[in-house]
Amino acid sequence: MLSEDILFLPVTELAKRIHARRLSPVELTESYLERSRSIGPKLNAYATLTPDLALKQARAAEKEIAAGKYRGPLHGIPYAAKDLLAVKGYPTTWGARPYADQRLDFDATVIKKLEAAGAVLLGKAAMVELAGGMGYRFPSASATGPARNPWNPDYWTCGSSSGSAAIAGGGLAAFAIGTETWGSIICPSGFSGLSGLRPTYGRVSRAGAMALSYTMDKIGPITRSADDCDLVLKIISGHDPEDLGSLSEASARYSGAAAPSGRLRVGWLVNQWKELSPDVNQAVMAARQVLEKDPSITLSNVSLPEGPWETAAGLIVSVEGATAFRDLIHSGRVAELNDPLGKIGGYMNEEISASDFILSQRIRAILQVKMDEIFNKVDVLATASLPVTAPKADANLDLELTFADPIGGIGNICGLPAISVPCGFGQHNLPVGIQFIARALDDAKVVQAARIYQRHTDWHQKRPQLS
Repeated sequence: MLSEDILFLPVTELAKRIHARRLSPVELTESYLERSRSIGPKLNAYATLTPDLALKQARAAEKEIAAGKYRGPLHGIPYAAKDLLAVKGYPTTWGARPYADQRLDFDATVIKKLEAAGAVLLGKAAMVELAGGMGYRFPSASATGPARNPWNPDYWTCGSSSGSAAIAGGGLAAFAIGTETWGSIICPSGFSGLSGLRPTYGRVSRAGAMALSYTMDKIGPITRSADDCDLVLKIISGHDPEDLGSLSEASARYSGAAAPSGRLRVGWLVNQWKELSPDVNQAVMAARQVLEKDPSITLSNVSLPEGPWETAAGLIVSVEGATAFRDLIHSGRVAELNDPLGKIGGYMNEEISASDFILSQRIRAILQVKMDEIFNKVDVLATASLPVTAPKADANLDLELTFADPIGGIGNICGLPAISVPCGFGQHNLPVGIQFIARALDDAKVVQAARIYQRHTDWHQKRPQLS
């Protein structure tokens, strides 16, 4: 088995070694599979391993590369995909017991794109049931139990992409694919010391993915560095006629983040969090000082507009989620979910009035104009990814994660890109993250900001001690 020094390398470095034939895709895949079998269960990281498929893909990649047919920087790179993405011939359970036996006869578009790039699928990442679509109170809201934080397994990784973060954070794969409707890439990346990118809405096809909120669902990478996020997004972006929310090819295609042509204007959000825990505040203010000292950045304080943005975003998710899972709710099988709130949340969501839903859409349009006004003055916004470190794996989230999250609601209802990168550690050896948010289609600017920060720090190079 390859050493942790190899298995925790970023994708960019693994790709260089594979291309130069100094690293075998087969040996790399076998090592990640062995680590996934030994450590994965301790973290509740996987829903399903796909070793036969992985080794088949790895052998094909090795043969092609030896023959000079190199497909690009993901050729031979092992990854995991969140279990709401269809993979032909394998279970796609959506993290929920009612769908434990579901097998779909096709691949999601993201899976097809990664396969075409030569990436190697190790397995399906565990997730919160139905991506939290019916609501949930406990990290155990999953058919596989709570995904545990590689930095301290007594704690959670966060969000519906919780298994994707456990896999990437634990060195069980080179990267993972997650999804976000509200926080499920930013939160697990922040809590788990990872670099996770939420793309602009419509930039990555959701064809073959479970639907939760038709106008807010997004798919993106959870990796070890901003460079890795940039690389993976280039592969998975692009127009897809199978996704009605897909942007045109000219808008959807992401060509990567070049070096900034001038100074990057960073707006530091002063009214995002009402209160930061002292350990988080210390790490985040140190991150601000790093940004302030960089000559390529101009930093100023910025305030978010006041308004019922979170309420509007929550109403849209609730109504669209009730529509997406209408059959599950009306059949009564929603009672098979693990979480007590999940068992009843769908019925509650169906009671939301059409008037409230339409009003929420009008509020969304107003907010998009207000955010455009802010982005006329700054290129990116910056703030702590979360105001606290990760909660316990058996926590009641209604008590532990009760804070308002304006930029989470605003970012997702407006379809804005964001990235979370690690910026230190708090209590219990748990990571702290900082996030950057930009105008729709300015995904490159959040990558630029994160790259500048990671150029001065090495938090993204730290790794947990797992046996």
